Amino acid sequence: MDDAQIKDMVRVRYGGIAAGDTGCCAPTSSCCGPAETAQRKARNMGYSDSELAAVPEGANLGLGCGNPQAIAAMQPGETVIDLGSGAGFDCFLAAGQVGAGGHVIGVDMTHEMLAKARHNAASIGAANVEFRLGEIEHLPIADNTGDVVISNCVINLIPDKAQVFREAFRALKPGGRLAVSDVINVVPLSAELAAKPELLCGCIAGAAPAARIEEWLAAAGFVDIRITPRPESSELIATWVPGSGIENHVVSAIIEARKPRP
Repeated sequence: MDDAQIKDMVRVRYGGIAAGDTGCCAPTSSCCGPAETAQRKARNMGYSDSELAAVPEGANLGLGCGNPQAIAAMQPGETVIDLGSGAGFDCFLAAGQVGAGGHVIGVDMTHEMLAKARHNAASIGAANVEFRLGEIEHLPIADNTGDVVISNCVINLIPDKAQVFREAFRALKPGGRLAVSDVINVVPLSAELAAKPELLCGCIAGAAPAARIEEWLAAAGFVDIRITPRPESSELIATWVPGSGIENHVVSAIIEARKPRP
């Protein structure tokens, strides 16, 4: 498949999840299931019970592979940009950290996810959160807007990851920081696994090695780049496609970087 076909497949899959369609393109429990399952998965990703209780019902879909909130060090009054914001889970948590004087912008490419996120925001009167339709390779955000860019297991789904990091750099203020949780490739997939559509839209086949990610971040202009694998995530990843052995090929990682000041 070419890049456009991959993006269309991802858009259909996650739009279906937002609409409540459990017929995901991957035979995996990572993309759908009851609220109890989503809560358990979020705990396994590093979210606390207090964080889970702080978001509106329906915001946590059990997606993601970590907790970018834990590394973003958000401060009151800051502006946060969430790449691939889904139903708004991380946006609502960020809104609580930046407070009424701060601002959170979630960007997602699926109309269904945006509708769900906006409904969730209205249900709790989240006045400091907004959701915009757009692709994270072409952010609908002005230059030098954000203090922090976060993302949770989304960048791996994008064919042109270098462009995502260039856009994140552009949208950040000088001195702004990137705090991302995503999967990285640690052992190359076999040709058979790499070609499986369900692994392309299931956060596996699109994962890049840490060295490539470092190159893309540096080329975009970032400094203080740190990529920290989380070996303990293998247990969670193994549940995404049980019996496939994908946990031997990818691992969740914390990706951090900073936009330098002039």
